[in-house]
Amino acid sequence: MFVIKNSEQVALMKIAGRITAEALLVAEEAIRPGISTKEIDAKIHRYIIKSGATPTFLGYGGFPGSACISLNSEVIHGIPSDKKIVSEGDIVKIDVGARYRGYTGDSARTFAVGKVSDEALKLISVTEKSFFEAMKFAKAGFRIGDIGSAVENFVISNGFTVVRAYTGHGVGAELHEDPEIPNFGKPGRGVRLYSGMTLAVEPMVNAGVCDVKVLRDKWTVVTADGRLSAHYENSIAITDGDPIILTDINVG
Repeated sequence: MFVIKNSEQVALMKIAGRITAEALLVAEEAIRPGISTKEIDAKIHRYIIKSGATPTFLGYGGFPGSACISLNSEVIHGIPSDKKIVSEGDIVKIDVGARYRGYTGDSARTFAVGKVSDEALKLISVTEKSFFEAMKFAKAGFRIGDIGSAVENFVISNGFTVVRAYTGHGVGAELHEDPEIPNFGKPGRGVRLYSGMTLAVEPMVNAGVCDVKVLRDKWTVVTADGRLSAHYENSIAITDGDPIILTDINVG
């Protein structure tokens, strides 16, 4: 059952969300050809700790990093490694969570490294824009299916596919709360949205087929056909009007 947050809880989530957003900026500044994903993860870790929070992902289900860092055909849950080196032309997905006084933020971005392909640039742009298409329906009275339908329709209209095996989710005192937020669905279907719900909406978009598989490390999810994937995520709070993006450096 989903949890409705009161104003004090949302205020704490704004702080957690701002730290999460700032950690992503630290990551963006660090990304360059030749850096390892382990080095990026270390910078994220230091920033979150310095900010008075703790990395939500570190140790979650046994995950060994403070951020999920996924390259190119890796969709999500990439494990930071000193053997995984960023190269010119890569696209880098960084998914971060910061916990502050019992509440967490959860956010992800996809970054281009130097000159990337036109397909990669379009994929990154469409993935981000699909999130904001969903925000048109992220308000009290609409349903989860309205959000998923908005993402999927926009993505498909631009020639890409949405990952169906993994979804967004509620977020708050726990990293993963009810309800699930698929990036597909039918308008008017699913759980109704109420003011005070806090959700992590996260389009995961593939250049090729929607199918994915998990690597032998039991964490890293990759596209089944080896083509590129992009990820964009924010934690939001539902209101009677426009949603509040909690993972924003300017959130009040």
